[in-house]
Parts: sequence; structure tokens; C-alpha cells
Amino acid sequence: MENRRVLVGMSGGVDSSACALLLQRAGYEALGMTLDLCDGAASGSIEDARAVADKLGIPFFARSHREAFARAVVDDFVRSYEAGRTPNPCIQCNRRVKFEKMLAEADALGCAFIATGHYARVEYDETRRRWLLKKGCNLAKDQSYVLYRLTQAQLRRTLMPLGDFESKDAIRALAEEAGLVTARKKDSQDICFIPDGDYTAFLQRHGVTLTEGNFVDEHGRVLGRHKGLPCYTTGQRKGLGVGGSPYPLYVLRKNAEDNTVVLGPEEALYTSRLILAQPNWIALEALTGPVRCTAKTRYSQTEAAAVVSPLPDGRAEVVFDTPQRAVTAGQSAVLYDGDTVLGGGFICGE
Repeated sequence: MENRRVLVGMSGGVDSSACALLLQRAGYEALGMTLDLCDGAASGSIEDARAVADKLGIPFFARSHREAFARAVVDDFVRSYEAGRTPNPCIQCNRRVKFEKMLAEADALGCAFIATGHYARVEYDETRRRWLLKKGCNLAKDQSYVLYRLTQAQLRRTLMPLGDFESKDAIRALAEEAGLVTARKKDSQDICFIPDGDYTAFLQRHGVTLTEGNFVDEHGRVLGRHKGLPCYTTGQRKGLGVGGSPYPLYVLRKNAEDNTVVLGPEEALYTSRLILAQPNWIALEALTGPVRCTAKTRYSQTEAAAVVSPLPDGRAEVVFDTPQRAVTAGQSAVLYDGDTVLGGGFICGE
């Protein structure tokens, strides 16, 4: 008999609540679980998730994985900023903590699947013999970008029922009709472990020293003094405190080697080429030659036409048809073929 037992990751929000409801109605034996990862993420979420599970009449568990989260996500976040990069911690968390730990918990509870409230879709392609990650039908909420590092083993056992919905309002209405307490709960916007949004204060609490250095132009000419590399990000204009320029100055890049922040005009923010480190391929077993695709270099960005090609050292080169603004080291470039995620990697320097 087919095992239709599924462990639903319940964050205490409306999306994961609706996920549990939909799977229960589809005939799955649903169990709910909240991963307690940090203080910010845990605030009120366990109680709300438990209330939803009680309403649905499904078992509920809370498991602490704070140590794994601190090691894989927080430590990486701190190291990246120290190295002059700007990381996206949600991407690291999904593969290395949320999905990895949920699958381990699912195995312990005899569940064949895990499920999340992400707006994305998982499908099996018989021709490619690979599990595919696709955009959610609600393109305004599509979360495929932050899931691009998932593995075939993780995708094979993952259900994402919200991916088929075109409207967030429909999800809220579904939850409200079922009497779930999370139906009107606001979406979380901040990084969970920095709820106040003060990155530099967080980094300082975790041992990062803000070392002053020079603002320089593209030719190395000193323009002023900066407060420390973590205080700035590519594309930033406000708060630089540098005057005397005939045009507005923007942060072009940060150099950890000599502790400088390079400033320049807005047109210098545009580039047609980037290098991807540690690429993860989903729709392809490996990148063996140039592939025409679209790509985006941040979550909220519209994709742009490009060609991705393999490099001899295992990295990949992405060349855009038109220059892209504020490509930032440490962020991810995710590559698409239509609504299918080909893969992606971390944006790095040369």
C-alpha cells in the first residue's frame, strides 16, 4: 500500500497552514512540525502552528535545530560579510537546514514525503529522468529563486501544493473558511534571525569588527573614509557621506583585500558578465556546453536573457544580452528555461 504519510513544515503562517489543510483534503496523512531555529523565527510561530494542527486534528511536533542553523546559516552569513560579500541566508537555510532536517525528521516518523508552503512546483520529467523545480503559478509570489539549491533527493520527496494557486487571496480565503487562526496573519518580511533589520549591529554582536577604510574611485583615488565593509552593499547611494563629486556616487563593489569600497557613477553599476561559484544544477545533470536561458541576480528582479557556459574549474559564466544593474558578490544568480529552474550559483568576483 502506498505510503501517503507527509510531514508538513509549519511556520505558524497562513501559507504552511493552508499547505497542511490542502494535503489533508487530498487524502494524505498529514503531520505538522515546526523547526525551532532561532529566537526571531520562534516568536509565536510554534503556538500558532500547534493551534492550526489542533484545528485540523493532526499530530504536531516541534523540534529544535538551532545548532545546525547557527552553524550552516548564521556563521555563513557572518563569514560572508567579513569577506565583503552580501549573502542571502534563506537560500543556505532551505537546502542545508529546513529541507535536510525535515527529511531526517520525516524518516524518523515514517513519512514518505515532506511538504512546505512555498509558492513553487515540483514535477518529474520522464524524458530527462529528473525532478524539476518550477515557478509557482502565482508569479508575484514565486519562490523558486530561494529554492534553487535543492537536490534531486530532496525534490523527489517534496510536495508544494501552493504552487498551483494563482492568488494569495485564495489561500487566505481557504484558511479562513476552515477556521484557521493564521488566515489573516501578516507575511514575515525580515530575515528571521535579525527581526529588527540592523545587520551591522548583529554582525558586531557576532564578533565582526567594523574597520574603517577608504572610499576610492575606479582608479584608486581616495574619496573619503568608510565605516567598515559590512555597512555597505553594491548599488547603495545614500549614507555614503562623500561630497564634491559632479555626479551621484554609488557603491560599485567592496574589496576585502585592501578594505576599500569602490564608488562611481550609476552607469558603472552595469555589467554584462558574471561568474557563478558552486553551481547547483536541477534540470541538468551537468552543464556541458553553452545554454540559452534567462537569469536573475536577486529575488525581486525580472529575468533577463543570457547564455550560461561551463568553465574548466567547475564554475560557470553567465553573459547577458543587455547589461544588468548592481550585480552583487555573494548573492545568487538563478537560471531559467521558461518556468523551469535550470540551476544557479553564487555570484563571485573573477
